[in-house]
Amino acid sequence: MAAGGSLKMSPKPLAPTLEPIARGVWLMRGGMPKRTMNVYLLVDDGGVTMFDAGIEDMAGPLGEVSERMGGLKRIVLSHSHADHRGAAPKLGAPVHCHPDEVADAEGDGGYHYFELSKLESPVMRSAYPHLLRLWDGGPVSVAGTLSEGDEVAGFQVKHFPGHAPGLIGLWREEDRLALVSDTLYTLDPDSVLTPYGGPRLPHPAFTPAREQARESLRKLAALEPRAVWSGHARPVTGDVRRQLEHAADTT
Repeated sequence: MAAGGSLKMSPKPLAPTLEPIARGVWLMRGGMPKRTMNVYLLVDDGGVTMFDAGIEDMAGPLGEVSERMGGLKRIVLSHSHADHRGAAPKLGAPVHCHPDEVADAEGDGGYHYFELSKLESPVMRSAYPHLLRLWDGGPVSVAGTLSEGDEVAGFQVKHFPGHAPGLIGLWREEDRLALVSDTLYTLDPDSVLTPYGGPRLPHPAFTPAREQARESLRKLAALEPRAVWSGHARPVTGDVRRQLEHAADTT
């Protein structure tokens, strides 16, 4: 289905929303709180490639929409964290990720390297273990791997390690579109996921190699994308390279 097509979701107040963001690319926003989980549906003649799988309770809407778009043929996980693999087990499609992410995708979703003590808010330090359990559908069985330079649904795979060892994004040269998951944050996990003023490095509580994440952000900036869509909330647009370089240098 073309990005300008008509496809409506249920009008329920807290139901996920669906919108076209580029040619052949749809975005579903869902999850609690505030529909901050982004899942990307890449549609071509062969059906749907899902980039990330949000949280577990998004499985129903994701499955329904994918079926209406031609059927879900595969899920590509940017990384294994609970809010990105959550719906994957229930959806039942073959799951692909970076080789460096397989163990965590089939294991605890990276929980073993989280340092929740680095969250400043005592409320959020106590809330996150519960939220992560609520969001996570559990381990997945990885059907195949994707590495730097591989092609997926008209996009090129880019490796952006740091927030997770095998974090990948998708890059489309023709319209300079970057789908980058948690290569950057636009929300503050310490303040009930309220927006930052601009892109930032991912939070240290969930990022085992922050200097590596900084280099990944610089790598993304060097692509000179026109629009960058992350794993949560709104895109980065405008003078994207300047914003990304500023985030890498100052956050």
